[in-house]
Amino acid sequence: MPTETTLRRHARALNAALQLQRQAHLAHPLPTLAERRADLKQLRRYILDHQDAICDAISADYGHRSRHETMLMELMPVISDIQVTLKHLARWMQPQKRAVDRKIFGLASNRVIPQPLGVVGVIVPWNFPINLSFLPLVAIFAAGNRAMVKMSENSRHLARLLMRTLPGYFPPEKLRVFDDGGGVGIAFSQLPFDHLLFTGSSGTGRAVMAAAARNLCPVTLELGGKSPAIVCADFPLRTAAERILYVKCLNAGQVCTTVDHVYLPRASVPEFVRLAREIVPQRYPSLASADYTSIINAPSFDRLVAAMDEARARGATLLPLIDGPALDRKARKIAPHLLLDAPADCELMAREIFGPILPLIAYDDLDEAIARINAGARPLALYPFSHRRRTLDHIVTHVMSGGVSINDALLHVGQHDLPFGGVGESGMGHYHGREGFDNFSKLRPVFHQARVSSVSLLAPPYGPLVDRMLKLMVR
Repeated sequence: MPTETTLRRHARALNAALQLQRQAHLAHPLPTLAERRADLKQLRRYILDHQDAICDAISADYGHRSRHETMLMELMPVISDIQVTLKHLARWMQPQKRAVDRKIFGLASNRVIPQPLGVVGVIVPWNFPINLSFLPLVAIFAAGNRAMVKMSENSRHLARLLMRTLPGYFPPEKLRVFDDGGGVGIAFSQLPFDHLLFTGSSGTGRAVMAAAARNLCPVTLELGGKSPAIVCADFPLRTAAERILYVKCLNAGQVCTTVDHVYLPRASVPEFVRLAREIVPQRYPSLASADYTSIINAPSFDRLVAAMDEARARGATLLPLIDGPALDRKARKIAPHLLLDAPADCELMAREIFGPILPLIAYDDLDEAIARINAGARPLALYPFSHRRRTLDHIVTHVMSGGVSINDALLHVGQHDLPFGGVGESGMGHYHGREGFDNFSKLRPVFHQARVSSVSLLAPPYGPLVDRMLKLMVR
């Protein structure tokens, strides 16, 4: 644990950075469209200039991270989101006209003006450190704000790269990046930001929200949860298996929106197992595959192995889906596994897995699966597979989740015109696209009184005129 002296030193440095940005915001509170577009283009230029170094740094933090996964899941989404935001930003910045009750206010006018909040704090997890720092920055800069970003303790190589190179693109009064050494995270969450975005576990999210509450700092929490897939009997099983297993193996299952477990019609379970044993080795011939990512650190590796051992000891079956060794402790790799007949209260079933292990849960009736999902916390994502509209409507209506991808998994996250965010224990607030711009803006209501106002006639002493106006209002 960091000492009080260390915490105070970090707090002073962080407060100095915050005050620098806050003073810059007060001096220039409303960046122009041209200035915001320039910030977004600088973000894009940084990604393009440093893509190789970013891939190398993230891989070093993981031990091994597929370069293609970094490109596909981190760099490309940021570039795409910047393009979409540049296209729509001028329209998003326009004041919105709102209706006025002419019976009362006559020629008065209403509008809503989106204005920058000021300084936004971003606490970034390790699993997609560029995606989950730069995508928020797109929305934060589009809304005209400044930002302080705290990287994960598991992203040391990347944090050093960003801290060394980003100052060449953004001055400190616009953007600062901090690593997580010696209690920086604690001090960071206690800063009086104008808004704080946290992405990570529910447990840490509670602590961050409690720290922010002391400053009445509004928060957006993007947490996790056990996101289920429900495969219905009418949907082609091979297609479902291909799509679900792609997402489950991506980043070795270390994705907050991955398919945590699958509900299958009871008769479909053996065929799903057969298909999985065919599909996965075609994609990852061995644990040594350059396309297969390591578990982030030794404690996470040990947690998953211990959870697998516990499930086996309690009668569950674990089926490795790659030939050869199922584990490589030195490389921190765990082969993709299917989990069958697991007790509902074992670690892999009770807690978000965050690894390449996929429980299969047989159901006899769809409402049985729905009831089981609803007995737990609301998930960050829901993945129903069916071609029947009535079935899909029934699932979406009866299972609340942060987002939904129908007949695929994960893809709702990459749609820039859809808001991303959890619900209940999986989070609060949204960002991406227009919702991101709105989330990091103050939508200020502005009422503009007309030169001549009937409201002044309503002042005491009240008389017949007021009675007539009230009658008009309630007709």
